[in-house]
Amino acid sequence: MSDLQLTIKIVSQERELISEKADLVIAPTEEGQITILPGHVPLFSKLATGELIYKVGSSENLFAVSQGFIDISPDNTVTVIADMASHARDISLPQAQKAIKDAEQTLTTSQDRQEIIMAEASLRQAMLEVKIARKTPIVQTHM
Repeated sequence: MSDLQLTIKIVSQERELISEKADLVIAPTEEGQITILPGHVPLFSKLATGELIYKVGSSENLFAVSQGFIDISPDNTVTVIADMASHARDISLPQAQKAIKDAEQTLTTSQDRQEIIMAEASLRQAMLEVKIARKTPIVQTHM
């Protein structure tokens, strides 16, 4: 492994979530999933909703990201600007499951087009969060 690393920055609408060194980044784009290693060609692409993974050594960090943009600069900086981004450890499985039920209820009862579009987006996001939460080896506490 070379000493060359990437700098990954993940920014959501609310705040900058991380700015760290990484050995590789796997990101969902509208053209498909891409793997970014140090020395990657500069690229600017639309980010798709999905799983973003970055690795440092044997450690893997997983994020749920929604639409936005990814910029890979010549200085090995990967900047992810997402409408929404959540680290796997910050995802609450019970809250995501409740969001799925709420969105499904809205989809079956609403006649408002805008409300249906928002419910569909919420449903996709919540389903992604459930998928990521189930992959993450964290201890769930019972309340």
